[in-house]
Amino acid sequence: MRVVIVGAGLGGLALAHGLRAAGIDVAVHERSSRTGPQPASYGIHINDHGNRALRACLPPENWARFDRSAAPAPNAVRFRDQDLTVLTDLELGSPAENADPITHRRAVRRDDLHRALRCGLDPVIHWDSTFVSYAQRPDGTVRVDFADGTSTEGDLLVGADGSNSRVRRQYLPELVRHELGILDVAGRLPLDHPAVRVLPADMTDGSVNNVVPRGSGWLFASTWPASHDGAPESGTDDGVLVWAYAAAREAYPDDVESLDAAALQRWVGDRVAGWDPRVVAMIAASAPDTVAPVSLRSMSTLPDWESSTVTVLGDAIHSMTPMAGIGANTALRDADTLRRALTDPGPDDLVARIRRYEERMRGYANEALAVSTRNARNAASTHRLPRLAFRTLLTATNAVPALKRTVFPATRQSVPGAG
Repeated sequence: MRVVIVGAGLGGLALAHGLRAAGIDVAVHERSSRTGPQPASYGIHINDHGNRALRACLPPENWARFDRSAAPAPNAVRFRDQDLTVLTDLELGSPAENADPITHRRAVRRDDLHRALRCGLDPVIHWDSTFVSYAQRPDGTVRVDFADGTSTEGDLLVGADGSNSRVRRQYLPELVRHELGILDVAGRLPLDHPAVRVLPADMTDGSVNNVVPRGSGWLFASTWPASHDGAPESGTDDGVLVWAYAAAREAYPDDVESLDAAALQRWVGDRVAGWDPRVVAMIAASAPDTVAPVSLRSMSTLPDWESSTVTVLGDAIHSMTPMAGIGANTALRDADTLRRALTDPGPDDLVARIRRYEERMRGYANEALAVSTRNARNAASTHRLPRLAFRTLLTATNAVPALKRTVFPATRQSVPGAG
């Protein structure tokens, strides 16, 4: 069997490793150059699903490199008021799972993880190779054409080419991302910055923090460790704190996308002016070149479709908001689910195996899409009574552990996060 993967992102590279380990011929085609910039992201929290997928797909040396470059992160989510008082904190997962050397939550820089995934794949990655279209032959094989006039063939084409997937556009043209009417303004600053050092210690320990004010708006904050995977190209970046202010699109100026970073920063500063002075200082201290608006988009619930020798994974099929912290983890889970569908004992028919993957993927992906969208809409809500009720519920759960267990079951897909 020969599998052609379009896209050298996290999911595509994890799948390539997993299939090669099973003796399957793999070719990865990536439109960017080998030395091109990576997607804009400061870090990822890898949950139990992501860790299991990486462990299953990666050779031991790649897993070890990932493990070295990542830092243990508390499996905790905290909700705070605008004065940074904790309304409730949630410890997610079981004690055994959190202590497990495989599944315990990790914080990793995206570029470190990408390097760990690229190692050993140089022979099969074709850089500067932009997908144009594919054609399925009567025998089920797929011809794949690229912008430079070259082409290749395979038994299976996998679109792992991100949220603007060209493979999905041809394969499932009716599935498109839609705007949620919500905008994030995000920024960052070094962990050793004075404005970070004065924050509560449990706000800079790698946990997820959500500041829920009485009025509109919502602030997310978390930290990632310094890059330390030992690679010369990893540089000397310090650890970072990343913040993101979310609000409904209509709350922003009409020309928000055209505002420069300094103007965006001032706008967020004005919105949090009555909050804890440490939050105000954190926003003001961020370097303007790290501040940018992000319009939140998401796929809708994935419908069934007729399986074939073309399939998709990751953001190419279930692009979601960052408001559940599970986008990258879901892509890694896709890679392992597809790997197992292709390599575990089962039917000889390739399309039947792809159908098995797609059915399983739609199940957990639709759950993730729903949670991510719900979290984003809750964060951007301008309705005061629901916000008051939510804050009251948070305070009540902190006082009554049984209520907390009922309202917030221990699941990665229940609360806002990053990644």
